[in-house]
Amino acid sequence: MNSVLAGSFLTLHYRLAGPDGANIINTFDDKPATLSIGGGQLASAMEACLMGLEEGTRITFELPAGEAFGPRNPELIQRVTGRLLDELGAPEEPYRQGEVVQFPTPDGQGSYAGVVREVADDWVLFDFNHPLAGVPVTFEVQLIGVL
Repeated sequence: MNSVLAGSFLTLHYRLAGPDGANIINTFDDKPATLSIGGGQLASAMEACLMGLEEGTRITFELPAGEAFGPRNPELIQRVTGRLLDELGAPEEPYRQGEVVQFPTPDGQGSYAGVVREVADDWVLFDFNHPLAGVPVTFEVQLIGVL
């Protein structure tokens, strides 16, 4: 049987659940996923769990807080002025707590997201941490095919 190596192409079912056990992603009841190890579709810690596993394996991993998506970084919680938000986005749109807002990268070639945590008259507090940063997760996988 084929084993997962760097660069392997995989067909698999997987489930990612948060600390409360609720599914964040679950492909077991739908079509399997296809991905390439090293292609960036999974967090590197989850890819590391797959290394060496043989085709047909079904296994569950418990990843401790911060391992899958890194620790929470308090420096990534930032106030952004209303003036800057007007320059970057749609000034007529109100910001709501819990909303995810996309920002352009400085070079304009990509984007990144922040979650609105607090709204004031002249600023908005954004959390730019990954939503699962600092959170333990369960990663269950069934390897269907390994090329």
